Amino acid sequence: MITQFRDWEQNRHTYAKAWKEKTGGKVMGYFCTYVPEEILYAANILPVRILGSHEPHDVTEAHIFGMFCPFCRDCLAQGLKGKYNYLDGVMISQSCLHIRQAYTSWIKHVPIDFSYYLPMPNNIQSTHAVKYLAGELAQFKVAVEKWIGKELTDEDIKHGIEIMNENRGLMQQLYSYKKNENPLISGEETMEVAISEQMVDKREHTPVLKELIDKIAGGAGSKNNGTRLMVLGSEDDDIAFIRMVESVGATVVTDDHCVGTRYFWNNVENNDDYLEAIARRYCERPACPSKDWIERSRIPHILSLAKDFDVKGAIVIQQKFCDPHELDIPAIIKALNAIDVKTLFLEFDVTVPLGQFKIRVEAFLEMLQEDDLF
Repeated sequence: MITQFRDWEQNRHTYAKAWKEKTGGKVMGYFCTYVPEEILYAANILPVRILGSHEPHDVTEAHIFGMFCPFCRDCLAQGLKGKYNYLDGVMISQSCLHIRQAYTSWIKHVPIDFSYYLPMPNNIQSTHAVKYLAGELAQFKVAVEKWIGKELTDEDIKHGIEIMNENRGLMQQLYSYKKNENPLISGEETMEVAISEQMVDKREHTPVLKELIDKIAGGAGSKNNGTRLMVLGSEDDDIAFIRMVESVGATVVTDDHCVGTRYFWNNVENNDDYLEAIARRYCERPACPSKDWIERSRIPHILSLAKDFDVKGAIVIQQKFCDPHELDIPAIIKALNAIDVKTLFLEFDVTVPLGQFKIRVEAFLEMLQEDDLF
């Protein structure tokens, strides 16, 4: 059922180059899911999430501190190696220190036509956050207009919102089917869909996603009745890892990380001020831990996911040296344990030791299954 999504995910660079040749449009690489894709779609720019390759590399040492997280170093390596040489621009929305350094090093060492640093507020719980971000979005809109040589009208922005909202709504619907006792789509399959939506024109992704949902609603797909797990924590786009987890008797029914549900969880709500509406959406989406303060709003959200999807256990991932998640994880584990959701902590690097992790996942699943017997 997911052949097209898998092809998009595996051949992301080929797709983007073909899109560019076919449409004559510009392609924008972005480093963080706080980037307002609505404005890019309003300008007919293709947003492409910059991700790593999960392959060993040795090209970043001269450009970024070795104790920065492996994800940001892997992303930077792709730029230094020319994997994203088709990009017309790169941008970031204020994020964690490590990914900001990857962006800064990229624009310094990789020739690019356009770059933009969007000052997304860190204190999104502030009463001033939405107004502040709306003002920054207005400046970003002006910069994009100068770049493309065209003014973006309210109708253009509205259209960009509609493109994003439709795709997000369908992703929310897709995940809702995983609440079923025996989901007809696996965690690996939904990850293929989720990753591909972050690099494929949503005007192409959305109709194929609709077809997939129609098939699942009609009963197509294989039942997945393994132990129900959620995956949460640092960025995780490692499909081989999810495949391994499900191969030993688990079903990943939901997640909380920036490649999964955090990317599409809420929509832009109707508002006459389109930029303010976009700003409110990004301030109110499930937060990255770098922005989840003064109150930890993520914990109630994660507990709600665990209950709604009836999870029996959670795999908690930390990218090595990921400071925001390292600070966050102990409180999350404590909260999950309090509702009788057991956790397995795993530390990720650029490459994941699937053999070692398989043994630990198997032991974790055995523990959960034994608990069910008593």
